[in-house]
Amino acid sequence: MTDVVEKTARKWLKERGVTNEDIAELVLFLQKPYHPYLTKEQCLEHVNAVLTKREVHNAILTGIQLDRLTEKGMIEEPLLDMLKRDESLYGIDEVIALSIVNVYGSIGFTNYGYIDKKKPGILEKLNDKSSGECHTFLDDIVGAIAAASSSRLAHSNRDQND
Repeated sequence: MTDVVEKTARKWLKERGVTNEDIAELVLFLQKPYHPYLTKEQCLEHVNAVLTKREVHNAILTGIQLDRLTEKGMIEEPLLDMLKRDESLYGIDEVIALSIVNVYGSIGFTNYGYIDKKKPGILEKLNDKSSGECHTFLDDIVGAIAAASSSRLAHSNRDQND
């Protein structure tokens, strides 16, 4: 069952236009100032490791399903309107994302907050409401995967230096 869940989570990310390379670019954005010789390939290794975690699969599947239901108008008001607009005071999208951030420790919180505020790379695209797609949950989930991957990278570099 775990294999099916992981494959489905990865498939749904791709279907929504998010690649592992997109997330690796976010990790590079977060970590390059601290690791000047960091490569996208190294970042991708950490993204792939984070994408093996059950908590991450659950968040991806839940968030994308809610985004899809919102697009189809299959959620009742007033919640439907809040999700369509990505209401800033709603906050449940961030709560789901924080379940991912928690996987690799507290450094993920600062990484997540920073990337959620800056919205570089794929996050800018996911926040563009003009496409007609809803990414209320997905943008936060992708940012959280990048933040968790950055935390994993930071911990592994620290372990190597100790």
